[in-house]
Amino acid sequence: MRWTAFIPAALFAGLAALFYFAIFAGDPSKLPSALIGKPVPEFDLPPVEGLETPGLATKDLKTGEMTVVNVWASWCVPCRQEHPLLETLRRRGARLAGLNYKDQPEAARRFLGTLGNPFERVGADRSGQVGIDWGVYGVPETFVVDGEGNIIHKHVGPLAPKDIEETLLPLIEGRAR
Repeated sequence: MRWTAFIPAALFAGLAALFYFAIFAGDPSKLPSALIGKPVPEFDLPPVEGLETPGLATKDLKTGEMTVVNVWASWCVPCRQEHPLLETLRRRGARLAGLNYKDQPEAARRFLGTLGNPFERVGADRSGQVGIDWGVYGVPETFVVDGEGNIIHKHVGPLAPKDIEETLLPLIEGRAR
């Protein structure tokens, strides 16, 4: 009968070990997405008010060209940190589109005016509904969309140089395994 007194402690230790493993296992930038391999959701976003760059719609991602779609906001500190990498990606030949998430037009224009605008198109998702449809957890997030409008990759969090070299560029250039 005395050994039964240790059952609650053993269960607690087992659960604590499981939670510890779950917290520190895996790469948080590789969150699963139900949209991988599926068409992008239907949407039609206007441009950011006062920005010369056109808006973004589903049809713009079905042009036969691979497109990197970056979800960003002026209030997002990691977006500011990853922005030079987006500029580098554009200079290396990638086609970039931006989804400006829950932002004020003046702040978005100031952000791109200060840091540069690497985007061919920028859609203003003021309500955040399109981001929800895309399964956005938070900003920044980056998607690779094939020329037929199918999402083939999702990166959660700010991009790092390694992500550009080892994942995005190989996908864009058709070298991915």
